[in-house]
Amino acid sequence: MTDLALISGALGVVVGILLALVLVGALRLARRGSRDLGGEAERATSRTLHLAGLAAAELRAEHGPELVRAARHLRHLLGVQAVAFVSPDGSVASDGSVNGLATSARRIADRVHETGRRQVFPRRGKGDDTPHEAVGAPMTVDGEGRGVLVAFAEKVRGPLVRATGEVAEWCAAQIALTELEASRASLAEAELRALRAQISPHFIYNSLAAIASFITTDPERARTLVLDFADFTRYSFRQKGEFATLAQELGSIRNYLELERARFGERLDVRLRIAPETLSTVIPFLSVQPLVENAVRHGLEPLASGGRIVIAAEDETTHTEISVEDDGVGMNPEAVQRALADVGETTHVGLRNVDARLRRLYGPDGGLVIETNIDAGTMVRMRIPKSQPLHETDAP
Repeated sequence: MTDLALISGALGVVVGILLALVLVGALRLARRGSRDLGGEAERATSRTLHLAGLAAAELRAEHGPELVRAARHLRHLLGVQAVAFVSPDGSVASDGSVNGLATSARRIADRVHETGRRQVFPRRGKGDDTPHEAVGAPMTVDGEGRGVLVAFAEKVRGPLVRATGEVAEWCAAQIALTELEASRASLAEAELRALRAQISPHFIYNSLAAIASFITTDPERARTLVLDFADFTRYSFRQKGEFATLAQELGSIRNYLELERARFGERLDVRLRIAPETLSTVIPFLSVQPLVENAVRHGLEPLASGGRIVIAAEDETTHTEISVEDDGVGMNPEAVQRALADVGETTHVGLRNVDARLRRLYGPDGGLVIETNIDAGTMVRMRIPKSQPLHETDAP
């Protein structure tokens, strides 16, 4: 199952539980005997969503102070004396005033862990001066316990038992989403490391050799190429996030092509057809440069006469279409299809990696479109949404 499917499933759980919480809040207020049901119901819905949103932000942080604030929001949501989170290691984050809260919460969590089910805890006897009852519910992610949610009240009744269970499930969904986000970030970093590893040692060797050849014959050209090489490597190995603007990526591509021109000379013809309004488009970092490198290495380098590369970007209202086309030797369409499907070894690792990243970010239909055949050149296209509020670039 893909990360996107997992995230979609988790979001479905969150939405379902959130709707249940809204109904809980609305029913609690309705039972208070409101004559203006519509107004009270609307206020209950708004209040429930507001508290759930506040609690979600704190739960996603997963630190002590944030968990205490999350407990405070959930205590108000449930309308109880106190709420406590008991982690698997026995630490307690709570809000509310209850005698011996931490000790009681740990005792309840132990019982819930033993059974794996929601538990109700009445007062322990006539001599018990503790003025509260409690309900504990497990927070479980993929069958693994991530803690226990405990709600304390003067009297525990059926609606509170059900609501506490639903809130515990909702908390578990928030934990799952946090872990999925961490997994996604780790995957993105691994993909970038793989792309950086594909910066060909052959290209680096050839670039340095070309620079060396100009040191005595054209020192100024050698100096310019050294700066191009430094800028190219600085961009490629930067540590500033997963996204860049198209303008930033094109700057790195210019440096790359200047280094290749030092080797190819007049055999490398590069044309740019960039609509100015597309330059600010946010794109995945190192998503266009590997396409240009693929065109040089696999399209033009095998030809003694070299060839032409056309890099284009067009504004398509809601999307920016970016393409890299060469008139080189082309590729076997079946081999390209196998490479993108991650089947077997391939010399087109860069294409496979870029395609996988695009599909992860923009969905199954968001990958590369490749038109090619033997001796027919290659065109590679991608369509990037212009509106990406969650995707920002930190690069200058």
